Amino acid sequence: MRGVRYEEFGGPEVLHVADVPTPEAGPGQVRVRVAASVVHPVDLMVRSGRFPAPLPTGLPYTPGWDVVGTVDAVGPSVGEYAIGDEVIGFSPWLQTTAGAHAEYVVLDATSLTAAPTGVPATEAATLPTNGLAAAQALDLLALPAGSTVLVTGAAGQAGGFVLALARAAGLHATGLAGADDRQFVESLGAAFLSRSDEPTGTYDAVIDLAVIGSSLLDHIRDGGGYVAASPPLRPEPVRGIRTFALEVESDGSRLAELVKLVTSGDIPLRVAGVYPFADAAAAHERLAQGGVRGGVVIVP
Repeated sequence: MRGVRYEEFGGPEVLHVADVPTPEAGPGQVRVRVAASVVHPVDLMVRSGRFPAPLPTGLPYTPGWDVVGTVDAVGPSVGEYAIGDEVIGFSPWLQTTAGAHAEYVVLDATSLTAAPTGVPATEAATLPTNGLAAAQALDLLALPAGSTVLVTGAAGQAGGFVLALARAAGLHATGLAGADDRQFVESLGAAFLSRSDEPTGTYDAVIDLAVIGSSLLDHIRDGGGYVAASPPLRPEPVRGIRTFALEVESDGSRLAELVKLVTSGDIPLRVAGVYPFADAAAAHERLAQGGVRGGVVIVP
């Protein structure tokens, strides 16, 4: 099969399409013929060798977290999926070095759920990683309905999902974003704050996707909550504020709940561009430019 991979760390030029072995589904696993996946900022960090967490040992890598596609094979002990099922899932590829930027990927059945009906694969592919990140950030905070939450980076992919999920949960969200993003933030029922100004107000919790840092603790009530974008960025607790670090975990059941919100129209899906495998370097370059308001999608 074909896959996007790299044998060394470096710039986008290290990416290339290679013939790689087609993976086989083992016990409890499903092989998916990939229709679409997505490039994320963390992919750029890993590719360049600058990822702050430990990298998997050994090269080459085939990146890719999100997968939308068709079940191609099922391993032993898998009863919930059959060949031909349309599925969506999250691949923890940093643990496997065999990600979803390939024609086929093998995942645990528990990482998958049915794909949203009637949604193009290129749109559905934007959901798993960022949708799960948003859901799990709110799960960490466990805020009751009526609570207030400030979301930085609110117009980004994960930030937009947080705003949508906060609205669905009955939370009062405020989105910190660029001036051009006011309409998008307010369309999700959130109040808008411009990132060009100093954050204002006091909140029950903050989800800091823009990595502003510990200064935001000053805007959280005593005993509130703060979610950092990654473990190295989690500040020490003060004034009883609970601090968490976001580490996205594969969860097919949670993803199924998000799919329902997509099909009901409660979660919008945004695509910034679609690139074939051969243009993977261009996809990375586009994301590196910044200002992307939607998923940068990779297709075979």
